[in-house]
Amino acid sequence: MKALPLAALALFLLTCNRPATTALFNGENLDGWTAHGTERWYVENGEIICESGPDGAYGYLSTNKDYDDFELTLEFLQEADGNSGVFIRSSVEGTRVSGWQVEVAPPGHDTGGIYESYGRGWLIKPGPEKDKYLKMGEWNTLKIRAEGPTVTSWLNGEEMVTLTDEQIGEGEGGIALQIHDGGGIRVRWRNIELRPLAR
Repeated sequence: MKALPLAALALFLLTCNRPATTALFNGENLDGWTAHGTERWYVENGEIICESGPDGAYGYLSTNKDYDDFELTLEFLQEADGNSGVFIRSSVEGTRVSGWQVEVAPPGHDTGGIYESYGRGWLIKPGPEKDKYLKMGEWNTLKIRAEGPTVTSWLNGEEMVTLTDEQIGEGEGGIALQIHDGGGIRVRWRNIELRPLAR
């Protein structure tokens, strides 16, 4: 048996030590998640659907597990208004959330930016020239990397923002999908996958 070239061996060892990617959504039901509020969360055709309920209030769908450092990728398709978001290192009590949201919103409303609910508000917004990367009414891929105090977001392969913030670095909690208040919102989600990072 021939010895592997050093470069190939290094790649093999790196691959072996890389944490596996986990599907947070099984495509069939909401096992592993908890809904908060009166808004509607259900599974249809292998997708999570969120819709405004009769109250037109805030709603959240949160993971039952906490996640610290990770790369999260998912796809979303905005129908109707589409104002939503993805929270990281967050906890929900009733419909009050603590944590940080990577925005998902219609054109002109800062998709990919980072917002702190019930706290400091907007921490960083993408430049207006990046709004063109959002495909309203089509499937979009959002990637979020959280490592210590640094969070980076990408939309359809384009970097939107990078933020280093000590409060985020100290945060603990799970992943949560949001539906904004106001009513008339419908968003579809699929292929929600997380790869843990070793700190």
